[in-house]
Amino acid sequence: MSITKVYIVYYSMYGHVGTMARQIQKGANSVEGVEATLWQVPETLPERILEKMKALPKSEDVPEIKPEQLVEADGFLFGSPSRFGMMAAQVKAFFDDTQGIWATQALAGKPAGIFWSTGFHGGGQELTALTFITQLAHHGMIFVPLGYTFGKGMFEMNQVKGGSSYGSGTYAADGSRQPTELELEQAFYHGKYVAEITKKLKNPSPAS
Repeated sequence: MSITKVYIVYYSMYGHVGTMARQIQKGANSVEGVEATLWQVPETLPERILEKMKALPKSEDVPEIKPEQLVEADGFLFGSPSRFGMMAAQVKAFFDDTQGIWATQALAGKPAGIFWSTGFHGGGQELTALTFITQLAHHGMIFVPLGYTFGKGMFEMNQVKGGSSYGSGTYAADGSRQPTELELEQAFYHGKYVAEITKKLKNPSPAS
């Protein structure tokens, strides 16, 4: 059985999405036969602007991805902070650069999950996911929602928890709040869940 490649492609300005991405990678890599790799989309803002925004330095151990590299993967998890209820402009710019891949529908039929970070409840916990789905649809990709497969963790009411049936998520508040243990557990599960589906689609069981 060949290795199933899952690419976790994300943008993170203040580290919250990056933290989620690493937990998602652990979950995906917990599936036998799966190789999950972290990638960052290219930055579009000038360094001086990032400094004024007090953005964290990019993770040096996570390389930037080029659009043509997407075709190497069997499945994906795409992550982004929310910007006014939508994916960050950096992520949208990256998808805009996939014109050549779209023209050949090279990503059609490949599964993809979505994860995110918002400031507060009304910041786009589900709208951000919906803006991703339009990109996946044009590429013919298969959106893999989390549904309510995370079990009782989906119904937690005694603590603030990001995420929804669309995927895993976290709240950043004013930037000081970090992903909680429950949010990280959901992220781990999310990576494992999408990786398992990707593996099944790549290596379907023989018909009985």
